[in-house]
Amino acid sequence: MENGSEANEFIFLGLTDAPELQIPLFIIFTLIYIITLVGNLGMVALIFWDSRLHTPMYFFLSNLSLVDFGYSSAITPKVMAGLLTGDRVISYNGCATQLFFFATFTTVESFFLASMAYDRHVAVCKPLYYTMTMTSGVCIRLAVGSYICGLLTSSVSIGDTFSLSFCRSNIVHHFFCDIPPLLALSCSDIHINEWVLFILGGFNISFALMVIFTSYLFVLIAILRIHSAEGRKKAFSTCASHLKAVSIFYGTIIFMYLQPSSSHSMDTDKMASVFYTMIIPMLNPLVYSLRNKEVKDAFRKSIISSFQGITSQLFPTEYHAPHSS
Repeated sequence: MENGSEANEFIFLGLTDAPELQIPLFIIFTLIYIITLVGNLGMVALIFWDSRLHTPMYFFLSNLSLVDFGYSSAITPKVMAGLLTGDRVISYNGCATQLFFFATFTTVESFFLASMAYDRHVAVCKPLYYTMTMTSGVCIRLAVGSYICGLLTSSVSIGDTFSLSFCRSNIVHHFFCDIPPLLALSCSDIHINEWVLFILGGFNISFALMVIFTSYLFVLIAILRIHSAEGRKKAFSTCASHLKAVSIFYGTIIFMYLQPSSSHSMDTDKMASVFYTMIIPMLNPLVYSLRNKEVKDAFRKSIISSFQGITSQLFPTEYHAPHSS
């Protein structure tokens, strides 16, 4: 693009220019996306289907699965299409839309992880008051608040980023529209924009982490007060899966966004971005299902019920009343 002209489309450099890697990467990302699709939507369907999972913890988990599916779907199909066809062009509005959905879902996930930590705090520290504290109204308000925060954050991020002038180049050193590589293309002064995004992201992350750390501090204190080793193990096991998801998600997000753009290495950022845009949405349902006895039992029950339904359709048993003499 000639200097001085405004970009009306962007071109992704993608993950690699090596032709021999395009098809293998396409196959890998396709498998990852299929697992993400089946895992997250399967988790939502399983929680909806099994009445034993109609609890606050699984309410948040089903929403977390929807969010994981959402922000993976905002990124992965475009990456797969670029690897398969070589078309890495995205329109200006398409770029803004992709960034909007990505920023919305990642912020919502951050607040859902905090809500789940608070839920675990109440379950472990105040078990007798759990049903009175985590009512359906409280859960719905926490969920709606998370989505509102996500929409507000993404709206500010979009307005802050796309108010800039992109006249240096339209080649994005990334595989999707993210804020750091877009700021690198701007010929405007980005210092204020960096501070706005840093403060906004810092507030969201620090607030969510404060809720998580405070909740688990009280959980740890409550677990240490349990005298039996079996009781401590059971109490900790209810939080282990969530702690893994929190560590993976926030570790990557802090690495990516809480540093100035001058400190960014685009190649390193791309590898980290693959992790939190594709790998984390795939891992979350696996982490929660493999570590959770209730989910495994519900899945086993659904498989048995489905198998019985199929066999009854294929091999119907007819009963004939005996003829009276």
